[in-house]
Amino acid sequence: MPNAHPGHHSPRRRFTGRRFLGAPAAALVAVAAGFLAPAPALADPASCPPAAVSTATAARVPLLDWSENVGFDADGNLWVSRVFRNVVERYDRAGNLTATVPVTFPGAVRPGPDGLLYVNFGNITTSTIMKTGGVVRFDPSAPNPVPEVFVDNIGMANGAAFDDDGFLYITDTGGGIIRVRRDGSIDREWTAAAPQDFGLNGIVVQGDALYVTLLSSPTARILRVPIADPAHPSVVTDLSPQSNPPALPDDLTVGPDGMLYVSTATGRLARIDAATGSTCTVATTQPITALAVSPGPDATVFAGTEGGDVLRIRLNQGN
Repeated sequence: MPNAHPGHHSPRRRFTGRRFLGAPAAALVAVAAGFLAPAPALADPASCPPAAVSTATAARVPLLDWSENVGFDADGNLWVSRVFRNVVERYDRAGNLTATVPVTFPGAVRPGPDGLLYVNFGNITTSTIMKTGGVVRFDPSAPNPVPEVFVDNIGMANGAAFDDDGFLYITDTGGGIIRVRRDGSIDREWTAAAPQDFGLNGIVVQGDALYVTLLSSPTARILRVPIADPAHPSVVTDLSPQSNPPALPDDLTVGPDGMLYVSTATGRLARIDAATGSTCTVATTQPITALAVSPGPDATVFAGTEGGDVLRIRLNQGN
């Protein structure tokens, strides 16, 4: 187990798919968090070109197919975390289901620098106390991928992002950002200095900083965390004024235009200019759980949803 002594880790173990709570219990957690019903529409301080939204992959059973996170491998296959089904699914470019991999309460799906796919597990509130969260990895091109544990015994592993040096950053929604080295050991000094806010959720790397959403923030706050100085985060923007219902910012990604795009549980897709903090809404749809940009010259944003559909969002980059 990599967490006992920094710089040392035991041989990798196959992920056994152990369950911490059943899907019904996870659903109750989601209800308690207020995710199942969109809040009233929020006032938007600026306008930007609307995006074209279509369904890339439809849910088989609404809600049970909740698409907690989405990501792409190097071959352009779409991977979807089905948190209530305890699996991640692979879809080819035509939308055909080609593989199902067991992962308990999966969270973020991210390609690593080694060509493997990394998937958070234990993305449920009980992991905050029991430290039953972690990350598995596997070969995404294998006919039947077999996950192995990369790091475990952490909290509620939700968002994830790699930087250019190969460090993996994981948001523990119970409070904290965890930095993991390439060997699976935790950089405890960096982790201790990073923000410890409850509700840390989506995370993305852009340049020399991490951008992180605060799901619990009443103003839908987005933070900037300097990688070289995690003890001094700053506020990028607040997506909704204090007087409005919270926007519940979930995941975020860097779009093909270099802007930040943030999904919300109220169904709003917001665009943020990280340099100025200005925001606008590019789409309003069903509650969005996750965002990923497809590889290739015609990069498109794909979005997971609470209902289980995966949406294709073509951005209008007119201004």
